[in-house]
Amino acid sequence: MVMRIYNTLTKSKETFEPVVPGQVKIYVCGPTVYDSCHVGHARSVVVFDVVVRYLRTKGYQVTYIRNFTDVDDKIINRANTVGMDALQLAEKYINEFHRDMDALNVMRADREPRVTEHITDIIDIIKNLVEKKAAYLVDGDVFFAVETFKEYGKLSGRKLADMVAGSRVKINENKRNPFDFVLWKAAKPGEPSWPSPWGEGRPGWHIECSAMSSRFLGETFDIHGGGKDLIFPHHENEIAQSEAAHGKPFARYWMHNGFVNIDNEKMSKSLNNFLMIKDIVQAYHPEAVRLFLLSSHYRSPIDFSDQNLKESEKALEKIYGVRKRLDQEAGFTDTDRASTSSNYWPVFCEAMDDDFNTAKGVGILFNLVKEANRILDEEGRSLEATRTLAALTTDLMRIGSILGILQQPWQSYFEKRATSQLQKTAVSVETIDALVAERAAARTNKDWKRADEIRDQLEEAGILLEDKGDGTHWKVAT
Repeated sequence: MVMRIYNTLTKSKETFEPVVPGQVKIYVCGPTVYDSCHVGHARSVVVFDVVVRYLRTKGYQVTYIRNFTDVDDKIINRANTVGMDALQLAEKYINEFHRDMDALNVMRADREPRVTEHITDIIDIIKNLVEKKAAYLVDGDVFFAVETFKEYGKLSGRKLADMVAGSRVKINENKRNPFDFVLWKAAKPGEPSWPSPWGEGRPGWHIECSAMSSRFLGETFDIHGGGKDLIFPHHENEIAQSEAAHGKPFARYWMHNGFVNIDNEKMSKSLNNFLMIKDIVQAYHPEAVRLFLLSSHYRSPIDFSDQNLKESEKALEKIYGVRKRLDQEAGFTDTDRASTSSNYWPVFCEAMDDDFNTAKGVGILFNLVKEANRILDEEGRSLEATRTLAALTTDLMRIGSILGILQQPWQSYFEKRATSQLQKTAVSVETIDALVAERAAARTNKDWKRADEIRDQLEEAGILLEDKGDGTHWKVAT
């Protein structure tokens, strides 16, 4: 099946055809590192992590670039507030970003360029734009003249004339047009700055991505991604300045992930409902967070709530539960791979080929889990059933590797989960084991009353017992 991607630029799904056959070049806007990362950042990073994983599985040679904005008004203002050097503050939050994303099983991008490392590249593009009269200088600031780019607004669907007529943009007397945007800012006392043909200063926000993407991916590349909030003005401005500078198309496909709501309300500073990743992964298993973020189509909004995360944790436990059964009851370990796959892998690929539909892909994964459990429950398993289980094991792990789950041995998962859940109860492992042993002795002696009392006692403490052929197992109620 051919791969189709929804292109924000054309407002339609298009057959994916990379610039160079067999190679895919991707640029995704990374964070402005002035604070801890929130769940909105996590959604974008996880979505494009899955896109890259899948493209590589399809056999493409992928070059993935995700930048850091490490000099910006927000960084400078925050640094001044906390009494810290701006570049040191940025470094602190870059390190924190890596810790958060490592916890979420996010692969590092091939390159993670920083603005401060590419000042020369940025200056070169601005000089190009000035020479082409697409940019102009006023008192040490350099602005892009939007009226010189006739297609301005083609990504967002906005018309410049309509925007200007209805503009509520604060008028800057230095601008020729209220929608002109700054490429280079004249230096202010106490701020980081660099020498340039227009005097000491620093880059504007939009120009950095044009410079770094062309530096590593060329003047035309395949996929540009980010959150929907970046469509206008950031990505619109990137297109204008890049295509004005180079005279050729910028990115061929534009992908934008939807917003994250918190308990059905839009995340916003005013509502103080920004949930930080470092806090979320302490409260919930990181793979459950990934599973939640991927259970909706990437272009759709999602609602982050305790209830939804608890449901994702239960779903993740089912996935690890079947992984455990496939090992213990059928003898298929994490390293076992069947020579053939089941029917689930091609169906999963069909979903992913349709604009990376992870929501459908997750549903396919649970159909696989359901079938595996059904076969494992059968008495007197046939040779054909065993072969089917081998193929299901292979596809379970393949799909898990794309979604970024099942990334730890099931033994480790259940040990950590039990430890985490026990911390919420008032009973120790030693006490539980002792009561389970006492109950086993009571059952052997046919003291059913005492056996029931122990079961009830443990249930009141949040511990559930399950009697099996190989003994009694316990787990913490969720």
